[in-house]
Amino acid sequence: MLHLKFEVNLEAECLLPQRKSVFFLLRSSTDWMRPTHIMEELLLLLLLLLPLGASAQKTRDINMCEPSLRKSCAAYADCQGMDGKYCMCGPGQELISETTFRNESENMCQGMLVLLLLTLGPVQKLRVSAPTDCAPWCPLKSTCVNATACRCSPGFSSSSGEIFTSRLDSCDDINECGPPPTVSCGKFADCQNTEGSYYCMCIPGYVLASGATMFMDESENTCQGIFFPTWTPPRGIKSQTLSRFFQRVQDLHREFKPDFVENTIQDLIQGVDELLETPEDLKALPRSEQHRVATNLLTGLENSLRNMSQALSNGTLTFNASAGTDLSLKLWEQGDRNVILSQNQVKMMLNWDVVHDSGDSGPSVVGLISTPGMGKLLAEAPLVVEPEKQAVLHGAHKISLQEASPVLLSDVISAFMSNKVTQNLSSPVTFIFSHHSVTPGPTQKVFCVFWEHSQNGSGHWSTRGCTMVNSRDTSTTCQCTHLSSFAVLMAHYDVKEDDPVLAVITYMGLSLSLLCLLLAALTFLLCKAIQNTSTSLHLQLSICLFLAHLLFLIAIDQTKIKVLCSIIAGALHYLYLASFTWMLLEALHLFLTARNLTVVNYSSVSMLMKKLMFPVGYGVPAVIVAISAASRPHLYGTPTRCWLHTDKGFIWTFLGPICTIFSINLAFFLMTFWIVKKNLSSLNRDVSTLRNTRMLTFKATAQLFILGCTWCLGILQVGPAAHIMAYLFTIINSLQGVFIFLVYCLLSHQVREQYKKWFKGIRKTKAESEQYTLSSGTMSNASKHSVENYN
Repeated sequence: MLHLKFEVNLEAECLLPQRKSVFFLLRSSTDWMRPTHIMEELLLLLLLLLPLGASAQKTRDINMCEPSLRKSCAAYADCQGMDGKYCMCGPGQELISETTFRNESENMCQGMLVLLLLTLGPVQKLRVSAPTDCAPWCPLKSTCVNATACRCSPGFSSSSGEIFTSRLDSCDDINECGPPPTVSCGKFADCQNTEGSYYCMCIPGYVLASGATMFMDESENTCQGIFFPTWTPPRGIKSQTLSRFFQRVQDLHREFKPDFVENTIQDLIQGVDELLETPEDLKALPRSEQHRVATNLLTGLENSLRNMSQALSNGTLTFNASAGTDLSLKLWEQGDRNVILSQNQVKMMLNWDVVHDSGDSGPSVVGLISTPGMGKLLAEAPLVVEPEKQAVLHGAHKISLQEASPVLLSDVISAFMSNKVTQNLSSPVTFIFSHHSVTPGPTQKVFCVFWEHSQNGSGHWSTRGCTMVNSRDTSTTCQCTHLSSFAVLMAHYDVKEDDPVLAVITYMGLSLSLLCLLLAALTFLLCKAIQNTSTSLHLQLSICLFLAHLLFLIAIDQTKIKVLCSIIAGALHYLYLASFTWMLLEALHLFLTARNLTVVNYSSVSMLMKKLMFPVGYGVPAVIVAISAASRPHLYGTPTRCWLHTDKGFIWTFLGPICTIFSINLAFFLMTFWIVKKNLSSLNRDVSTLRNTRMLTFKATAQLFILGCTWCLGILQVGPAAHIMAYLFTIINSLQGVFIFLVYCLLSHQVREQYKKWFKGIRKTKAESEQYTLSSGTMSNASKHSVENYN
């Protein structure tokens, strides 16, 4: 029997603290000496020795590493002289990521139990004990891996990952709730992040079926709605009737079952209806306490119905109580875009997108409650009007709200939806109230209002966020940008009568202006001697002002038909903007003319103006009016005048362009006067072109004063001088046409000469007509005399 012994000494003198050896003992019997067996065993042996060093040819210790490199591998690592001089973890150690590394900074070797199985002979088990060294610099929320690496605790992470080797890294909390979230809490629940962890909680109005408050993931989610919230009576109110009502509410709350939610809703509505029908001792309470009771009933009923409606399956629910309290509920169904809820005295219309904007979980619901008996508890409630509505222009009337309590015209209604955030809706909600026939007098005003809660538990009527779209004898249409409890009421006003002198000046001045504008337009159109670019500008300006003043006189008060009033307001908006736009073109033409005083040929100026005139003069106002009408068409026309509404700054769609044009015109005129003054010092005063330009400057300045100052005086009607400004505004504005006719017709030498020719022609025609009439009469008499002689 032959014995072959191979010994490989794997001593890593460069790093290991003690000598480690592995022996391979190959024993064989006589049949082992077969050539095929020998070759197989030798090949296996070579494969095993290859990772340990291809150059190992003798059974002695091998050191493959340079001395300088040995120091860079650090503890628990062997230096293996492969390509690039890599380091490898020593026996009993394992590299966390890859199998090799280059230097000490990449050392992540950790201890492990190595079981080396060699099939060439008896199995040899080598066990190495785990190292005990630990990195002392590991930061908070981490544990050491070995002397050079740390691992963040669960729920924390570093910028380099869970395991890191840099002393600059720190373990920060992982926000599992996002964004983006890494966990899902499921329906009706929100994720709450904590340091190193997280938890899930049901959203407000929902609780876990188990009664617990927290859970960890969607699989543990058993959130269910609190379909009947707690409703407590107002503090400090002593009333047996109210106590009996809230005892009934507590019974409904205790016995509530989601499967019978419709019955509970009907019982609650019936209870409110009976309370309002027979308030009994509530009527003896002071008004302030009655208002507190009403506030509690409105808010409690709204919250209870909003929550209980979440348990409804689908469709529409309506209920009419005996004393008139009505309820309408509508759940969103696939394909619905708009919702209309109708009752006997009110109709509500809105878009479903308003309900979906909140992103709340659960079904989308819209509800409308009508409580006619609530008006008894809200009697003599104060009205708070927005500042811009406290002083309303009623023609020339100045209106201020009286301190007297308003009168309710409609039932008190409450609107709610599953979206709890209803303070600023993306689109307004429309309410159409039906009420008894009423015609507001000259000292009365109809308002769309809502019940605004106060901090003391009471409240008051307010107009904030609500606009009256239309009001007739038996119905009123309102639009509101929030949801609450609404009503239509009528308030009394102190009215300051018009100044009769101003009214007379307005009508007489505008009538005279219409006549002068008509004569001026005919002059510019028919007088061939003066027709040029400037005359064309005057003609278009006269036409626009004539139409604007005429429409103002005959249609400004036509408010009975809403659509017609809106059209009139839009037309006035366009015509007055067009007038000022033509005034801007006048100023531009004057400036270009003055700039080219030394140029004999004005064809370039005329050609430019001809190209710009009509597109700018009529196009720019059309664009402004089109944008205004498309964005807020309901603000064209007011309840008292067919003009622009003052709500939301809509009047600035007119005042803004006017102020801009006036500023630009002023700049043009200042530059024009500077050019004229400069030319006066260098040119002969007798030059005809200069004289014409000076006259043109005077005329245009007069026209700018007439038009621009008119509207500036209108804006300045505030403070102590308001009365004086009102007179100046009325006088100058009503005489605009007179001044245009005076400056551009009567003061023009060419026009006067043309007028003389027309008058001479008229006289000549009249004389010829008289002569013809006289000669015809003479011939008739002569014929008659001849006939008599013949007879």
